[in-house]
Amino acid sequence: MTSLQTAPLDPQQEAQTARDNPLFSGLPGDIGVSFEFFPPKSEKMEAKLWEAVQELRPLGPKFVSVTYGAGGSTRERTHNTVARIIKEAGIPAAAHLTCVDASRAETQAVAEQYWEAGVRHIVALRGDAGEPGAPFVAHPDGYASAAELVAGLKEVADFEISVAAYPETHPDADCPQSDMDNLKRKIDAGATRAISQFFFSAETFFDFQERVKAAGIDAPMVPGILPVTNVAQARKFAGQCGAVIPGWMDGLFDGLDERPAARQLVAATIAAELCRRLYAGGVREFHFYTLNRADLAYAICHLLGRRPLERTLETAA
Repeated sequence: MTSLQTAPLDPQQEAQTARDNPLFSGLPGDIGVSFEFFPPKSEKMEAKLWEAVQELRPLGPKFVSVTYGAGGSTRERTHNTVARIIKEAGIPAAAHLTCVDASRAETQAVAEQYWEAGVRHIVALRGDAGEPGAPFVAHPDGYASAAELVAGLKEVADFEISVAAYPETHPDADCPQSDMDNLKRKIDAGATRAISQFFFSAETFFDFQERVKAAGIDAPMVPGILPVTNVAQARKFAGQCGAVIPGWMDGLFDGLDERPAARQLVAATIAAELCRRLYAGGVREFHFYTLNRADLAYAICHLLGRRPLERTLETAA
């Protein structure tokens, strides 16, 4: 699915526009978007997830992805969710696949099942152990890294493959350079793009882009955006991926524990401003971590000028 959009703006002109005009005025919607969901654990959660998929579908996402639980604990639900999105929603769907607790043969068998179900896109991750803080230990007969997993998936079929990137360095990396070297190995093994873990400063991502360029990596780096409504939960996520939660964010959510509507507004404002700054710096692709909620991601896309495909077609007719 693609939208009919106007021509992109000149980056320098756009940067000046961002300084001189209302922050979100006149944006042409020339962005690509994708959304991440997690597999439902109950019928009620499945219904909520499906509502989110249906609400975001008109925005014409390039793809949506469905995660694995810790230790691969939701493998079957992930498979079922991805298959349903492809079959019933008609959206390109990517399935997450990790190296955790599986042999190479088992992992390749899962990949073959995905291919048979119509999945052509895999998000390939090393993954983490099931227990929080526990170190990753490779299966004796399994893949020891995401780079090995990417190479193994390419042996199964010609998958489109996305991998993870860490603008603020993966917690397990010895240093930023070793983390960058690992990213390059994943791309060299056949990955199509990297999707970043979330971050809260545009400069963090721009600095990361410069380091990626210096490392000789030319695959697209797509920023991952997490609209935060629960700072405590976000802090837990951040500890797992090396992201930094700025101190000012705590202050913005202070006193809103019993005001969910206000929390939503603040969350959308923070994430939308980050996306606007990224846009002013030339970013045109965004990946949203939805936590199975559509409202915040939809609002941010709307502010960035993205409109439903059906409405765009009607306007152009």
